This record gives sequence, C-alpha cells and structure tokens, in this order.
Amino acid sequence: MLNIWGVMLFIRMSWIVGQAGIALSCAIVLTAIVVTSITGLSTSAIATNGFVRGGGAYYLISRSLGPEFGGSIGLIFAFANAVAVAMYVVGFAETVVELLDSIDALMTDEINDIRIVGTLTVILLLGISLAGMEWEAKAQIVLLVILVAAICNYFIGSFIPLKSKEPQGFFGYNAAIMMENMGPDFRDDETFFSVFAIFFPAATGILAGANISGDLADPQLAIPKGTLLAILITGVVYIAVAISNGSCIVRDATGDDNDTLVGSLENCTDAACTLGYDFSICKEGGCKYGLQNDFQVMSLVSGFGPLITAGIFSATLSSALASLVSAPKVFQALCKDKLYPGMHVFAKGYGKNKEPLRAYVLTFIIGLAFILIAELNIIAPIISNFFLASYALINFSVFHASLANSPGWRPSFKYYNKWVSLAGAVLCCVVMFVINWWAALFTNVIVLALYIYVSYKKPDVNWGSSTQALMYNQALTHSLHLTGVEDHIKNFRPQCLVMSGYPNSRPALLYLVHAFTKDVGLMVCGHVRTGYRRPNYKDMMNEQVRYQRWLLKTRIKAFYTPVFADDLRQGAQYLLQTTGLGRLKPNTLVFGFKNNWRDGEMKDVETYINTIHDAFDLQFGVVLLRLKEGLDISHIQDEFQTSQEKPPGMKDLLVSINIKDFDSDSSKPSSKSTSCQSSPLIFRDTKKPPMQLSPADEKLLAASQQFQKKQSKGTIDVWWLFDDGGLTLLIPYLLTNKKKWRDCKIRVFIGGKINRIDHDRRAMAALLSKFRIDFSDITVLGDINIKPKKHNKKMFEEMIEPYRLKEDDMEQEAAEKLKAKEPWRITDNELELYRAKSNRQIRLNELLKEYSSIANLIVITMPLARKGTVSSALYMTWLDTLTKDLPPILLVRGNHQSVLTFYS
Repeated sequence: MLNIWGVMLFIRMSWIVGQAGIALSCAIVLTAIVVTSITGLSTSAIATNGFVRGGGAYYLISRSLGPEFGGSIGLIFAFANAVAVAMYVVGFAETVVELLDSIDALMTDEINDIRIVGTLTVILLLGISLAGMEWEAKAQIVLLVILVAAICNYFIGSFIPLKSKEPQGFFGYNAAIMMENMGPDFRDDETFFSVFAIFFPAATGILAGANISGDLADPQLAIPKGTLLAILITGVVYIAVAISNGSCIVRDATGDDNDTLVGSLENCTDAACTLGYDFSICKEGGCKYGLQNDFQVMSLVSGFGPLITAGIFSATLSSALASLVSAPKVFQALCKDKLYPGMHVFAKGYGKNKEPLRAYVLTFIIGLAFILIAELNIIAPIISNFFLASYALINFSVFHASLANSPGWRPSFKYYNKWVSLAGAVLCCVVMFVINWWAALFTNVIVLALYIYVSYKKPDVNWGSSTQALMYNQALTHSLHLTGVEDHIKNFRPQCLVMSGYPNSRPALLYLVHAFTKDVGLMVCGHVRTGYRRPNYKDMMNEQVRYQRWLLKTRIKAFYTPVFADDLRQGAQYLLQTTGLGRLKPNTLVFGFKNNWRDGEMKDVETYINTIHDAFDLQFGVVLLRLKEGLDISHIQDEFQTSQEKPPGMKDLLVSINIKDFDSDSSKPSSKSTSCQSSPLIFRDTKKPPMQLSPADEKLLAASQQFQKKQSKGTIDVWWLFDDGGLTLLIPYLLTNKKKWRDCKIRVFIGGKINRIDHDRRAMAALLSKFRIDFSDITVLGDINIKPKKHNKKMFEEMIEPYRLKEDDMEQEAAEKLKAKEPWRITDNELELYRAKSNRQIRLNELLKEYSSIANLIVITMPLARKGTVSSALYMTWLDTLTKDLPPILLVRGNHQSVLTFYS
C-alpha cells in the first residue's frame, strides 16, 4: 500500500510545503497519520474478529454495526473509490501533459489534453482489471519497485546540488532556506484546511488491502500487518520529503541564470539572496519555478529526473488501478446483500473468481465522468469527505462493539482501545467539517437518508451486529432498573396478553389490541397448544420464530409465546403466571368471545369461564372482544397447516395483512375487495384453483379486516356501569389518540336515577374533565333498571333451557351427582337468586341496540359472576345476551386498581 500514498508525494507535496511551510506540512502529515493509524488499529481489530469475506470496508462495517450503517457507508465508499480513480488518473494525465508542453507537443490545450490522456488511461486500466486479479497483482509489484526507486532517487539527488539547478530554486540543504520555509505562505485564497483537503486523499489507501479482502490468502494476518506497516513507512517518507523540500528549495525562482544578486543585501532579504540570487521579481507573479510554482520540482532535485517521472506514473497508475479494483469489489458485496432495490444486477460474478464485470463498467463510467473535470485540486476534496465518513464509521464500529461487550467480540488483534477508536471517529467528523462544512453536511445527509431507508425496509439479514448486542444490553439494564421502581398510577399502561392462538388466525383481535398498545404498552400473543402428541422442542421453536417474523412483517409490535398444555385453562395459567420479564409483564388478559359456545361441548365453556376467573384471581384485568361475524378465520385458510402437518414445499403463511392499510395510519380507507380472488389477507398457491367462500365466510373475512382500516367518522360508545379502576375509559382514550381512530368521538353512558339525571351528567362531566378525557356527549340512563321486554326474556329462557339442572324433576341424590359431574348446569335456586342480574343483561342489550346500534365500537363494563356460585352456563348466557346482535363490542373489567389520576 506504499504506492497509494505516492500520488501526492510526487505531484503535490512540494506545493503543499510551499503553501503551508515545513511545520504545518508536518502537522498535516501527522494529522493524517493519526487519523489513519487509529483507523488502521480499528480495521485490524474488526478484520481479526472472524473470517473476512470480500467487500472490504463495507463488509467490516456491515457485519459489525449492521446493515443500516453498512449499507449507507458501503454505497458511499464504493462511489468514493470510483471517484478516486479519476483523481489518480488526472494526476497522471497532468504529468504527461506537462511533458508534452515542455516539447511543444500539446494536442489541443492543457485541460482538453488532460481529458484525452485521462480517458485513454482509464480504458487501459479497465482492460488490466478485467484481465483478473493475477494481472493486477503483477502490475502492482512492478509499479511498486519503480516507486521505491524514484523515492530513493529523490533523496540521493537532494544531496547533490548543482550550479545549473540554482536558478530554478534548488540549492541543496541550507539552514537559511529551512528557516524561511518553516512558516506558511498561503496564496491564491488557500488556507491550512484547503491544503489539508488536497493532501488528505493521499491517506485513503489504508483500506486498499481490506477492500480486496476476498482475494487475500489470510486476510486476518495480512490486513493488520499490511495496513499498519504501510502507515508507518509512508508517514516517515512524507515527513522526510516535507523537511527535505523545505530545506533545499526556495518558494519562488525565475529559472534565469542572469538573476544573480548585484550590489548589497539591504534590499534583498530572501534566503536566495544569501546564496547570490535575487528572485524578488517573483513577488509580482509570473515565476514558474520553486515550491509554489513547479509541481515537478522533485524531478529537478533528483539524481535522474526521468526516474521521478516514472515514479509519478507508477504511483498514479498503481493507485488508480487499486481503486478501480476496490470499488467494484465493495459494490459487488453490497449488491449481493440486496439492501437497495434494483442493484442486484451488479452482484453477478464471472469466471472462477466471480469477477464483478458489470461493477467494473459502472466504476469506469463514474471515473470517466470525473476525469472530464480535469482539475486535481477540485476532485481531491470531493472524495475526502466520503473516505472520512467511512473511517469515522469503522472507528465507531469498534467502539460500539467494545461497548456492547458481546461475547462474540473477540478480535485476535489486541492493540486497540475503544476510547481511542471513539476519539478517532470524532476526529474524522471534525476533519470533515474543517475541510468543507457544506460538503460534510451533504455527506452526512446522504448517509442518514440511506440509513433511514435500510432501517425502514428492515432487510431479512442477521449478521450478529454490535447493534443487536448493545440493544440487548440496554434492554437488560432498563428492565433491571424498572424492577426497582414502584408502580405509579401515572405510569400505568395496558400490557396485554392476547389469547390469539396462531397470530394470523384472529387478525381483528390483534389489530384492535395493537391499536391501543402500539408505542404505549406491551402486547404478547399467547397460544395454548393442546393435543395428545406433545410437539418436540425444535418444532415449537421453529413455529415461534416463524410467527414472530410474521408479526414483524405485518408491523404488529408484539411477541408470540406458545405453550403446550392439556387444555386452554392450564395453558392460560402458565402464560398468566410466567409471561413477561420484571415490570414488563402483562396486566390485562384479552381474548375473543366464544361465539359458538352452544355448538360445542360444555366442558370447553367451563374451561373458558374458569380462565376468566383465574385472570381475576391473579389481579389481571380482562377484555373480551365480540364481533357478530366471529373472529377465527383459520378454517378459511384451506392451505394453512401447522408445522407438523405441512408437507414439504408448502408456504409457511397463507394469511397476511396489507401492511400499508394496517400500520401507515393512512387517511384513506382500504378499498380492496374481500373476495377470495382479491383479498389481501390470503396468499394462495397458484397451482390450485381459487377457493370459493360461502357468504358467511365472506362476511367473516371482511370483518377480520375492519380494524386495519382508518375508521370512518363515528363514535366509540363507552358504557361505564361500574368503577373498575378506569380501564373501561382508558382504552377508548388510547384508541382515539391513533390516527385511524382520531375521527371517532367518545360518548359516555352511565346508569342513574330519573330524578337525578342532570346532576349525574354534571358530575360525570366534571370527573372526565379532571381525567383530561375528551368526550362528545354524556347520557345518563334513568331507565336502566326497568324490566326488559317479555319476548327478550323469553329468548333468554330458551337459551338457558338446555343447561338447566331441573333438580325438582329428579331425586336429590341424582341431582347432586349430575351437578358434580356437570358443574356448569344451572340450578333453579341459582336462577332465582340471580334473576335480577339476568334481567339487567337483557335490559342492557335493549339499551345498547337503542343507543349504540351504529357505533364504530362499544366498550362496556363486563359483568362479574361470583366464582363457585354462578355456573359457567349462566355466566356465558349473560355475556351472550348482553352482546348479542351489536356492532363490535369490548367487554372490559379492570382489577379495581385505579389506572386514571387527577394529578400531574
């Protein structure tokens, strides 16, 4: 990598010394050495932390910091290397054109000749690159030998001053010249930072070895050794050349043998005056020699001038060739990972080494475009910011990996320090803005835009990045901190355990719960697996991963947790007691209403009701959702099977959700058809004919999508009949904070007495105002306790008839045995004892139909049944009667712990 630095050594180093002086030139070189040394240490650490494949800096950053940072910097780094080709080729072309000018052989003019020579050169280099890495490696060795010889030739010549060279400014080592050149002499609006910007691309070669990591025999050994050795040698060479230039060459010279000093030294104070020459006329401009004016002054100093020219050719061509090879390799690796759309065409490799020919052509086109600028001092600062951004991220990735303290971070290269790497990252950013603040800002905006794009797309890759490790550390730390903080009413969040089964089998339940837990509280999709054959651990884990990925794909912020149990109640107990971590633990059980409870076995109803009781016993709130069409669409998924039943090659998921409709909070409701041919919920195998749905299933499928769309203007009717702590009010409030529900107004219904309606309304309004909950209307139901209509009572009696014990029609002993065998049966005594409560559910249903038949959602306080006193059949009948033939309805019951507060 010595030859990478040689470009600026020969074609701009003397000019840099002339502008900045010896001291500042050494400072510029040392700054570059510090930046590159720290980056070299960081690169060595990453490169020795596992096997390094092709892709260079992109591979190192992406596998350390993840695809977001890797993708953004990979694209910029590949582009920077492509532009670097132009910089090196233009440096070569400048030298060729100066030689042509010296013999009056220009083809047109200097600028156009640089373009012509540069174009022909880059075509030649492309041919060498396309020939393969073997040719490129052989060419680099030859060029390196020439470069080393040229450097030695310069230093030898610096000790051989000749009288003929003095008019051109070279006098040999002299203390007066050295002192005169020690300080800066900036001209043509140049500053320290502009000069630094032109020099810094000389330091971009430190990643040349890393960029071809896929072609190295042992990258873990070669990258640290080659990078650090190159920095050391080239740093010493540059400082030596800076001191040498400033010690033996004056800044300005006329080149005229007749400009010798005549008379006294009073009017001549330059160092040249002490050596017998008067170059004072150069102050008026027009001189062509000296450090400030002659880019080829090193040829003058050297023992054999043509060898310096050969060195320039060697350095520029070698550097251009290295960049022309590096950029396609990095770009190919980036394209293979498919982080950005439309770029995979450049990932294709050809031949046994999978050479990226298409990427070579793209690099050639980019390089050629910048070659046409034909100004080295314009091109050099452009790429400085891109490379500095890459260096900053390499250093930051080492700091990030060390900070994450992941057990997988075990680099064999030990000579690095996370704080030094952080300082290197900060230094790179500072240098970026110092060189050119607007270019640095533009570079950072590009990196940020690319980062946001990859973050938004969430590519399906897992590289074990330090971002994951640090995220784990932070999650663990914050979870532990939360355990030491007592619960406070102001920080209450509904953290829901949703008994969803397979997450995609009850989408309406998930969408509604996610609407009020998104970015607010925890949501866990619990799934109780039952059956005679216990699934093995591998199957359970595979399903957990598969459905968790489905949740991520549909952007539902939830966890999927399956358990195996004998029945729903046992599984729910497992989930209620063990789900969560510390304070990140569910406090509300959510599940769907059992619409078909009368069609199945009553032991399932017993299990269902006991699960509700268990939740209350464990201090959970309970939420039941009922849609009159139902919730479970798993029977519609004719191609969906569990992992045990699925034949090879079958699709994993047959039900999905239109992501944009669900999570984008779009202002336009979805207009997609719910037919089996066009429903966004169903992916089906094209080899099979479309499945014909019954009208009932059509309605069920449409209902399952209703909460993923933006809700039309309407109401959320809150029937707050008992003080359960405020959960019945909190859930509607959280819903209306979301864009999809923002057009819905909250209406509150409470029970009261006819002679106190106005008083109760004012009291409720004052209470809601203190709770800071907006509402559109409050209705006090003065007739809530009157008897229900006879035909509704008759329907209730018909509903409970099959489940009555009818103990009066049998012997007491037989009745007791039947009750013990079927505890869900309703006794006559129980029916009479709770007749008033039964009538209340019938009456409430009548009122709900009267006031809330067109509401978008009804939220009502769930009636309670004393455990062990009210049978499961009677309680289920209450719930069924209360919610029958209504819009979507949520039955909510808090655990009587307050979740709303007046105070700030």
